[in-house]
Amino acid sequence: MEKTEEILRALSDGKLTPEDAVLQLGQERFADIGYAKVDLDRKNRRGTSEVIFGAGKTPEQICGIAETMTEHGQDSILITRLDEEKSGKLAEFFADKGIVFSYERVSRTGIAGKIKEPDGLGKIAVVTAGTSDIPVAEEAARTAEYLGNEIIRIYDVGVAGIHRLFSKLDDLLDAQVIIVIAGMEGALASVVGGLVAVPVIAVPTSVGYGASFEGLSALLSMLNSCASGVTVVNIDNGYGAAYQASLINHMVKMDLPGGGK
Repeated sequence: MEKTEEILRALSDGKLTPEDAVLQLGQERFADIGYAKVDLDRKNRRGTSEVIFGAGKTPEQICGIAETMTEHGQDSILITRLDEEKSGKLAEFFADKGIVFSYERVSRTGIAGKIKEPDGLGKIAVVTAGTSDIPVAEEAARTAEYLGNEIIRIYDVGVAGIHRLFSKLDDLLDAQVIIVIAGMEGALASVVGGLVAVPVIAVPTSVGYGASFEGLSALLSMLNSCASGVTVVNIDNGYGAAYQASLINHMVKMDLPGGGK
């Protein structure tokens, strides 16, 4: 952001031509390191810096992207879908730079640097139908914590034993946003959506027997929910649900162009 302001001041003072300013602003927005174009401007546009998706990348590529981020002032980095072998090499990389790195095996997430203190409007509840859904739930929970949210974890409360969910009703009603994670037939999202007055973000998982079609059945059930206020993300996408939940949990009333609120 400081570099962008310097470029604009130089343009205003006549020290840069418009063409040179456009060129420098373009260079400031991302860093081209060959195999990746690291988005340096995302925090200005979206409120949070770029996250590294670890699957399909080599440890060397992840380290190169992370090094570019730290060189440009990013003080914490979230890496999702990170396997344990790659995490060991990343731990060595960050240790050499004096940066604390933590890896959580269940969620397959790594975090370099400090997790920010919670600053959302309220709490985010992460709810699973079964124990088998916990890996996706932990990806969501860790992501939401990284983004500055307080988390309530409510696991294994699916519709096969609905009394388990009702025993946690006070916790559900204490949340500002709820992420519901379920495989099989995905019914839990509709049930929760019918009990609460806050946004519910449903995550279908690939948990289930053959006719679940690796999460497609749960996805379609959630998309067809009759409960108002339920939105749906992609199969196993705990990260996407957490990001959306964090945006909701950090919203404030704003004056919008045209007089809307």
